[in-house]
Amino acid sequence: MSSLFRASEDLDEPGDEPRRQAALAHLREVLIMRGASEDEIDRALADGVIDLFVADRMLIPSKRRYTRVEVAELTGMAHDTLERFWRALGFPAAGDDERVFTDLDLEAVRLFQGLQALGAADTDVGLQMARVIGSSMARIAEAELVPRDMAAEVDPVLSAEAFVAIADETIPAMAKLLEFVWRRQVAAAIQRSMALRSHGLAPGESPVLAVGFADMVGFTPLSQHLSEDELAAVVSRFEDISHDIVTGSGGRVVKMIGDEVMFVVDSVADAARIGLGLADAYADDDLLSDVRVGLSAGPVLLRDGDYFGPTVNFAHRITSIGNPGTVIMSDDFHRALMEQAPDEFSARPLRPRQLKDLGRVQLWWCGRPGAEADGSGEAADRRRNVRWERLADVLRELEELRDVGERLLTGSRGDESVGAQPDGGDPEGS
Repeated sequence: MSSLFRASEDLDEPGDEPRRQAALAHLREVLIMRGASEDEIDRALADGVIDLFVADRMLIPSKRRYTRVEVAELTGMAHDTLERFWRALGFPAAGDDERVFTDLDLEAVRLFQGLQALGAADTDVGLQMARVIGSSMARIAEAELVPRDMAAEVDPVLSAEAFVAIADETIPAMAKLLEFVWRRQVAAAIQRSMALRSHGLAPGESPVLAVGFADMVGFTPLSQHLSEDELAAVVSRFEDISHDIVTGSGGRVVKMIGDEVMFVVDSVADAARIGLGLADAYADDDLLSDVRVGLSAGPVLLRDGDYFGPTVNFAHRITSIGNPGTVIMSDDFHRALMEQAPDEFSARPLRPRQLKDLGRVQLWWCGRPGAEADGSGEAADRRRNVRWERLADVLRELEELRDVGERLLTGSRGDESVGAQPDGGDPEGS
């Protein structure tokens, strides 16, 4: 996937004014055909957002012609139900007199009503799905509209013209890709449900899964010293490695929260492979710091694509206990792992811990046979020394830059004080 717009340097002769005027005339025609007024077009030009305005009208070409009252009357859906669905999708409530709805919105309401008539959906389930779909689609939309789309160096008119030239191909293609991913993900979820039922999971019973969290060490202080581009590179690298390792070992990434990834997998052995794989990958990466990994196993509650319950809470709580680069597991996880793959992994008990709301718990270090426990050993020492040296270099550079800034600021203030002396005299002490 790529951003909606191409930067101006990707366009031929961005400074060609005749071409720009021709593009603007074409954009006016396109927008007027899609229901935009001359005033709206002029306002978008004045605000420098004509490219975003064009994308908005190309994505939803129907004219905003209906109020929510009119939509309710035309579809027969109750006003309060219509408003609940609109909010569940993540959109702000519209006033009774605001004309924000289109023929596409009417079609969506009628499609849902058709599903209800077939018995395939009811209001409560529909609202729940609307929340999941709305939040998921919002993330996709934000990812599509990357920050460079709002950058000053993008010529809005030429960028909009470039988008119009390919929109009739790219918009339907994106819709088909989303449908393809939806079909594949639903099929994968069905296969997991088949496996659970075939292993005797009763209706309404919570599935037993391995849950893991990986947290990047030192992310908060690091982020305070990085530029936006550098921070974006770190986060992107963290997500790339996490997704590759988790999915490559049969796991599922549940969510990414800045410097943390949560994953689930059916097998504790696969979860241990993922945990150690994450620890190794981040240890070998020059851009990122080490991670701490926490693993637990037990029944979980699945709702709206997320997982809840004591098993999840436990895995999250123990993530911060180990040293950087280590994998810590619960007692239940350790027991199951030693039954599944006793020759592939080694474990060593940690000192029992008293955790708030959980009581006294026994935790275990997880590693491979022959590895030294708790992030110790020559390799770990070398890795930490290299990273401390790299951090020290960064801090020295920051200190040097701070000194330069202070000197420049002092010099600037000195110049101001010189100019402020009465009768053209010299400053005191010169």
